[in-house]
Amino acid sequence: MFYRGCHLNKVRTIHRKMLLIYVWGIAVFCMLVVGKLAYLMIFKSEYYTEKALEVQERERKIKAPRGQILDRNGKVIASNKTVCTVSVIYNQVKNPEKVIDILSKELELDKDEVKKKVEKKSVREKVKSNIPKEVGDKIREYNLAGVKVDEDYKRYYPYESLASKVLGFTGADNQGIIGLEVQYEKYLKGVDGMIMTPTDSRGIEMKNALEQRKEPVSGNDLVTSIDVNIQQYAEQIAYNTMEAKQANYVSIIVMNPNNGEILAMVNAPEFDLNNPYTLNYEPDENVSGKKKQDLLNKMWRNQCTNDTYEPGSTFKVVTATAALENNAVNLDTQFSCPGFRVVDDRKIRCHKTTGHGSEDFLHGTMNSCNPVFIDVGLKVGVEKFYEQMKKLGLMNKTGIDVPGEAGTIIHQIKNVGNVELATMSFGQSFQITPMQYLVAASAVINGGKLVTPHFAVKSVNSNGEVVEKFQYKEKKGVVSKQTSDTMKYVLEKVISEGTGSKGKVHGYKVGGKTATSQKLPRGSGKYIASFMGFAPADNPEVIAMAIIDEPKGIYYGGQVAAPVISRLYKNILPYLLEEKEQGE
Repeated sequence: MFYRGCHLNKVRTIHRKMLLIYVWGIAVFCMLVVGKLAYLMIFKSEYYTEKALEVQERERKIKAPRGQILDRNGKVIASNKTVCTVSVIYNQVKNPEKVIDILSKELELDKDEVKKKVEKKSVREKVKSNIPKEVGDKIREYNLAGVKVDEDYKRYYPYESLASKVLGFTGADNQGIIGLEVQYEKYLKGVDGMIMTPTDSRGIEMKNALEQRKEPVSGNDLVTSIDVNIQQYAEQIAYNTMEAKQANYVSIIVMNPNNGEILAMVNAPEFDLNNPYTLNYEPDENVSGKKKQDLLNKMWRNQCTNDTYEPGSTFKVVTATAALENNAVNLDTQFSCPGFRVVDDRKIRCHKTTGHGSEDFLHGTMNSCNPVFIDVGLKVGVEKFYEQMKKLGLMNKTGIDVPGEAGTIIHQIKNVGNVELATMSFGQSFQITPMQYLVAASAVINGGKLVTPHFAVKSVNSNGEVVEKFQYKEKKGVVSKQTSDTMKYVLEKVISEGTGSKGKVHGYKVGGKTATSQKLPRGSGKYIASFMGFAPADNPEVIAMAIIDEPKGIYYGGQVAAPVISRLYKNILPYLLEEKEQGE
C-alpha cells in the first residue's frame, strides 16, 4: 500500500512539471507574438503603409525615347516616331457596346476580337499598340470611360533600306535585334518612366486623386562613321551592277585605311528597315513558319562580315607582302610562266593558258600570274606565310562592332603541303571575310598599322554632351615602311599598266588588285568577281572593295568589279579629299 501511494505522488509531480512547461511555453510564444506585432506596428508602420498604398496604385509605363543614330555629318539615320497604345480597364468601362463599336472601327479590328478584350476581367488589357498618333488622339477625344491611350515610340528609319544590314532594327519592345541597334543597346536604350494612379479596393481609379509621375530618361545618340552621301551612291552603283550582271548580291565596303572608320558598307539587296519582317522579294511559293524565318535570317545577313569566301587573286597582295618582308624576292626577281605550274602531282594553270613567258616579280604581280605566285609562296614557306597572315590579322576576327562576325576557315599548319601552300598563295583553298581582307590590305598600304574596323565614333546625351568616345585597338609594325611603300608602288602599277586598268580614275593615282574566284565545287561555272582599290596611291586616304557574287556573262574581276570602284571613286574622291583639306 505504501509503495502504491509513493508511486501516485511521483506521477502527480511529473504531471505538474509538464503542465508548468506547457504554461511557460505558451507564455513565451505569446510574448514573441506580441513583440513581433509591436515591432511591426511601431517600427515598421511607415514601410508597410507605403506597401499598402502601392497595392492601391496602378502603374503605367511611360516609354523612354530611344537614342538616335547619326551619320558622321549629323544626319539622322535612325530615329523615333510617336505612336500610341490603346488599353481597356474592365472595372471602369461604363458602356461596353459603345467602346467595342468605336475601338473596332478606329483600330480596324474585328468586333469579336475587341469584345473579348473589353470583357476580359483583368486589371488592364492591351487592345492594340503601335497605332499612329493621329488615331490615338482621335480615340482620346471620344472620352470613353475605361479606355486609356498612352503614347509610345516606334523606331523609324528615314532612309528606309539605307545600310540596313549594318544599322539593324528593333523589336516590338523597342530593343535592338541585329546590327548596331543591338550592339549599342546599352547606349541607345533609355530608362522608362512611370505613372502611378491611386485606385480603390476594386481597382477603379479614384477621381480627383493625385497621380505620381516619374519622367522617362531618353537614350543616348550614337554618332557613326557612316557618310550618308557615300553610302547612297555606293548602294546605287551596287544595285545597278547587280541588275546588269544578274548577280546574287553585290557588296561594297568603303573605309579609311588609317583609322578603320567605315564610311559605307553595302550589301545589296538591302531590306526595308521600317518593315523588316517583309521579304525583299516575292518567293516562288507561299512560305510560313520556320521556312519564312530562315528566309528572313538570310535576308538580314551582312555578307561583308557574316560570310566567308575565297579571296582569289586579291590575296596576292598578302603573298607579295610576305615575300618582301622575308626577303624571298625583290621587284627584279625573275620567273617564267609557261601557262601552268606542276606542284607535286598537281598541274595548276595560269589564267593566261599560253603563259606570260619570262617576267620579273613586278610584272608577275601586274599580270596577276598564278605560276609566279606559286613560286613566291613556296619560296616564303609555310611557317613564314602563316606568320605574315597572323600579323595582318587574318587568323583572327577583326573585332568590328557589328554582331555575328565570321572567322577564318583555313588548314592547320601541320596539314599544309606544297599543293596547299601553292593554292593559298593565289587565294584558294581557304576562306576569310571581305572585312578581314580589307583590314589586312589596309595594313599593307598604310605603313604597317593593323586597325580595328568600326562604325561607332561617340555616344552623345540629349544635352549634346559626349558620354563616351569609343576607342579601338591598333597594332603598329605588322609590315615595314619599306615593304608598304614598295607595295603601294606595285599596286599602282597594277592599275596604271596591269590587269586592273578599268579601276583607273581620271585625275587621281589609284592602286589596287583584281580577283576572279571560282566557287566550290570547282567546275561549277560559278564565280565571285572582286576588286580592292585605294587612293591616292602614294598616300592612301580611302580604301574600297567590291564583291559581285555569280555575275552572268563576263565574270572577271578586272572587267566587272574594277569599274564599280572606279565609278564610285570618280564621285566620292573629290568630295572626300576636299573634305580632308578643309579639315586640315
